[in-house]
Amino acid sequence: MATTADLRNGLVINFNHDLFQVIEFQHVKPGKGNAFVRTKLKSLTSGKVLDNTFSSGAGIIPVRVERHKFQYLYKDEVGFNFMNAETFDQVLIDEKLVTNADLMKEGQEVEILINTENDTALLCELPPFVELEVTYSEPGLKGDTANSPKKAIEVETGARIMVPLFIEEGQKIKVDTRTYDYVERVKS
Repeated sequence: MATTADLRNGLVINFNHDLFQVIEFQHVKPGKGNAFVRTKLKSLTSGKVLDNTFSSGAGIIPVRVERHKFQYLYKDEVGFNFMNAETFDQVLIDEKLVTNADLMKEGQEVEILINTENDTALLCELPPFVELEVTYSEPGLKGDTANSPKKAIEVETGARIMVPLFIEEGQKIKVDTRTYDYVERVKS
């Protein structure tokens, strides 16, 4: 049994008969009253995010999880299929457990959180940045440069992203998988 002093981002805990990952937490010590910890928790079964407040020193039940590198193989009607990079074992993961699935291309390396108690996959995370090729881009209007204009493009995985006007079809761009933001052009 751990306490709220052991909370950290990414920790998986058993709370209200469900597994939650701590997205962020803040220790608050008001001038009056007892200290408490504000947390933002993401359910690993439903994907819902909830805010919760723990009193300082309250008991929490951490769950032991391991991160393994997997390679994305393909998607079928059941879910996403991945292969363990070390053991070559294949695992099938439900769509709702994959964050930002529309930025994932075949052969992409991802990390999967696995519950060590029952060897089940809990969550699939993409790397922070991915490089994708632009498959569709509307032409940018010359002279429309006020307020850093952006246009919508489509990348090879089918995701739509807002980018600066100078991005054209066939170019590779780097995308932040957490925010869907354009980062930079990738030099060939």
